[in-house]
Amino acid sequence: MDLYELLDSTLSGLGYELIDVERISRGRLLRVFIDKTGGVSVDDCVAVSNHLSRLFAVENIDYDRLEVSSPGLDRPLKKPSDFIRFAGESAKLKLRVALQGQRNFVGILREVNDGILKLEVDGKVLDLELNNLEKARLVPKL
Repeated sequence: MDLYELLDSTLSGLGYELIDVERISRGRLLRVFIDKTGGVSVDDCVAVSNHLSRLFAVENIDYDRLEVSSPGLDRPLKKPSDFIRFAGESAKLKLRVALQGQRNFVGILREVNDGILKLEVDGKVLDLELNNLEKARLVPKL
């Protein structure tokens, strides 16, 4: 089981969703982003950090520092379920391969069907393949 799968199964059992994992400085820093319905508090981060520290000791996962945090206001969108959950919200997307000569888009998430994301940009709906997304993040509401 790889690190992502281990974290995903562990966190879902605790009532959290794994958003992302970053290994920085050759894996010496582990940064784990979590979310849950209603948002993540500092107490949630502390509880998850304590639990993961014990889990990593048992699983012999080598690291020097562990950071656990919420995904932030500009939450990354990775899974098809993320795009469904945040339908109606504004998002900033970057494509791997350009569409009509353009790789960066900002628009409103409409729906996802069969791996195709419908994104409304300036009143027009674009069909974007999820597997062509390099990055996708919510646009923060300030």
